[in-house]
Amino acid sequence: MKAHTRETQATMTPEKSLQFLKEGNLRFQQNLKANRNLLEQVNDTSDGQFPFATILSCIDSRVSAELVFDQGLGDIFSVRIAGNFVNEDILGSMEFACKLAGTKLIVVLGHTSCGAVKGACDDAKLGNLTAMLSKIKPAVEEVTEPSDPSLRNSKNSEFVDNVAQKNVLLTIDRIRKESEVLNEMEQKGEIMIVGAMYDINTGEVTFNE
Repeated sequence: MKAHTRETQATMTPEKSLQFLKEGNLRFQQNLKANRNLLEQVNDTSDGQFPFATILSCIDSRVSAELVFDQGLGDIFSVRIAGNFVNEDILGSMEFACKLAGTKLIVVLGHTSCGAVKGACDDAKLGNLTAMLSKIKPAVEEVTEPSDPSLRNSKNSEFVDNVAQKNVLLTIDRIRKESEVLNEMEQKGEIMIVGAMYDINTGEVTFNE
């Protein structure tokens, strides 16, 4: 499989881009890989890059977007931060990726058993981590069940995963509200913004569509 070129990128629609990722994740689950020569892709992308998707994911070592979607060099922009939330810098990076570099799809990828989400559920405090986890706290507050405080912590895996899913949805809301550039592109059908959850037990990515 060759690296994307300006011509192949131009043929990608938001829907086609999403299908590419779905097919890649299916290959990953089946322990298959597209046939690609990475060193050849290094050479092919040396004069430019033409990725088709931008993926915001967690720093979790088990959730590498390139691996779980079976993508090669030059295929996707990968933004990684604990808890996959957005701030001004990340929004600016996404605007560059879509408006200037031509990606057709933004995926906010959360995952099960997320350590950052667990920290937010437990109200963990440690140096700069305290301020970072505050970005995830709105998702904790939005998940109202269970109401029993003793069950609203990292020991409750179902609660943690529900918060992670809510965090994905709130992050998408923030992208639309805080980036006029991306919101306008989505309204015009130039890009899609979708959420997804990666299951660390199965390798499966489930998209919110």
